[in-house]
Amino acid sequence: MRMVSAAALILIALCAGPAGAKDLKAFKLTIDGVAVDIDPGESAEVTLPGGKKSKVTLERNDFATFSGDRFSFVHPSDVSVTKTDLGENITQYLMASALGTIIVVQEYGKINPVSLNQLMLQEMTRESVQAGAELTQQPTTRKLADGKELTGIRAEVKTRTDTAYFEIVGYGRADQGLLFVTRVGSDDLATEQPLIDKFWESLKVKM
Repeated sequence: MRMVSAAALILIALCAGPAGAKDLKAFKLTIDGVAVDIDPGESAEVTLPGGKKSKVTLERNDFATFSGDRFSFVHPSDVSVTKTDLGENITQYLMASALGTIIVVQEYGKINPVSLNQLMLQEMTRESVQAGAELTQQPTTRKLADGKELTGIRAEVKTRTDTAYFEIVGYGRADQGLLFVTRVGSDDLATEQPLIDKFWESLKVKM
């Protein structure tokens, strides 16, 4: 089960990228071979071949669709999704908000991960439980818009000051599958629950 433990342990590792140079723009917009660096919400003047000047504006949509090999979901466009190869034919996709709400999808190419729900919960809550938090859990089922059913567990980890809510469900076949994980804190429910709801409402499994 080495590959399973590795997947669970790497789940909550977040990697920060290096800082960019000052005034470096996030996007490069190219029109008729003329490139201009620009950030969302900005406008720029471009001189096209032949001397014609045009004003361009880059706007960010509120939502975007992210797709893996076997799934897709809609998320706020200003929250990025990172992809990590965990080895052993396991790929992880992680979306984390600034407040610590996380949505994780793990794609398994060699095994059906549905039975790994409990192991994943243990790995994610181990430190809190060891520090005295109270863990409660119950079986759950998620039915997607196309009728597919995901099975797994819901859990609460309660400390003296707050509570974290987890949902871990999976969908799979004999030698492949998907594991889905969400976590949100009690203090952030008002602002973060819509992000979780959008994920489940838009989730599509391509298996």
